[in-house]
Amino acid sequence: MNAPIIEFKNVKKCFGDTVIFRDFNFKVEENEIVSIIGPSGSGKSTLLRILMTLEGIDGGYINVAGESLWHMPWQGQYVPANSKHLHKMRHHLGMVFQHFNLFPHMTVKRNITEAPMRVKGISREEAEASAEKLLKLVGLSDKANSYPNDLSGGQKQRVGIARALAMKPSILLLDEITSALDPELVDEVLDVIRNLVKEDNFTMLLVTHEMYFAREISDRVCFFDNGAIVEEGPPEMIFTQPKEERTKAFLNAYLGNNS
Repeated sequence: MNAPIIEFKNVKKCFGDTVIFRDFNFKVEENEIVSIIGPSGSGKSTLLRILMTLEGIDGGYINVAGESLWHMPWQGQYVPANSKHLHKMRHHLGMVFQHFNLFPHMTVKRNITEAPMRVKGISREEAEASAEKLLKLVGLSDKANSYPNDLSGGQKQRVGIARALAMKPSILLLDEITSALDPELVDEVLDVIRNLVKEDNFTMLLVTHEMYFAREISDRVCFFDNGAIVEEGPPEMIFTQPKEERTKAFLNAYLGNNS
């Protein structure tokens, strides 16, 4: 069998005196779609931020695409990664954030082309051709020259998805991408992800409170609580026959007794 594309080994993460992860272990296989559900403060978004190298770790190891993420080989041993190694590892990953994080002074097209040109050294012509394809994919071809302030929340998030895809990541991280949206805008964003899943081979790791969506698109669902995976398995098992009382209580609170 091939090695997992993501693997956490005995990872520890603290914020001050607060321990988020203690001896945390977690694997994601290539082209697997994994949804992470659970209460606020359970470590879900921290996991994505660690993978995106936005947060460091305090112990353990993480492998991404066959290489250590936060460590690198040096004179026969593994040492903390330098900025060059982290920069290289980020190329495997694309992240869509909860609050869009678009550059307000740049057009939609430039928001999408900036990183491929600046980080990957892609020519403007190639980056703009890719941006046009991605804007078509997310249904925003007519917004290329608009600015973020002219867009609805759903449109901003679709630009965020296109921007992440522009870097051609093998792993897509989605952090509560609908939680900042008005309810009527949620489906337009989720439809983009549905289409991505149908059209491309992606490894996708998504933190979400959209339970029906997680059930629909996931290969596996993990229920997090207090920095640990309480229960995991195929969506039908988690949503219809959860074994753990903590999972049952959480799902009942979200879905009612018909979960």
